[in-house]
Amino acid sequence: MTARDQPRPSGRRSGGGREAQRAERREAILRAAMELIAERGYRGTSLAAVAERAGLTQQGLLHHFPSKELLLVGVLEARDQWDTAAAAATGAWRTDTLAGLVEYNAGRPGVVQTYTVLAGDSVTEGHPARDFFERRFRRVREALAEVLRTEYGDRLPGGLTPERAAPLLAAVMDGLQLQWLLEPEEVDMTAAFGDFLALLRGDEAEPPAS
Repeated sequence: MTARDQPRPSGRRSGGGREAQRAERREAILRAAMELIAERGYRGTSLAAVAERAGLTQQGLLHHFPSKELLLVGVLEARDQWDTAAAAATGAWRTDTLAGLVEYNAGRPGVVQTYTVLAGDSVTEGHPARDFFERRFRRVREALAEVLRTEYGDRLPGGLTPERAAPLLAAVMDGLQLQWLLEPEEVDMTAAFGDFLALLRGDEAEPPAS
């Protein structure tokens, strides 16, 4: 799936004028950045290349995104909106929805790499992506707690509340992404996440193959 295949935010064409034009340019920049990240990865995506792909000068791009970090944060925000819209189309979020998202991420390593690098860098004071990740992790923990409550009620089979289990679920998803990026041939991210969901359900482990 390329950036052009991604769902587009609705309602942006209703007003016309400068705001609509600005929104269109921002969307074109984000689509161009997504395409280049998919083709070249995080390090290989430059502001100059994004500007050229979007049909703008680099100065014109900087008017919308003053730094590469802020552009990449914009890409991640758009990714979250697209993922949320796609999941919402299937109804209420459940753990199998999360499993589908993990499987989908396995097909877009460039974006996963961008997320992982920025998330790691954002722990430093003053990093331009820090506020985004602080807000994002709060939302993610809340959303995952709701997913778990919908599926298991107020207690998971192991006895944890959804609120206590949610940070563990987020950590597994991000940790698997990091291991998969480093050794994609060794770590089957989708299968490993399925194993973790089985642990949450309290399923008995299958005996090893003889």
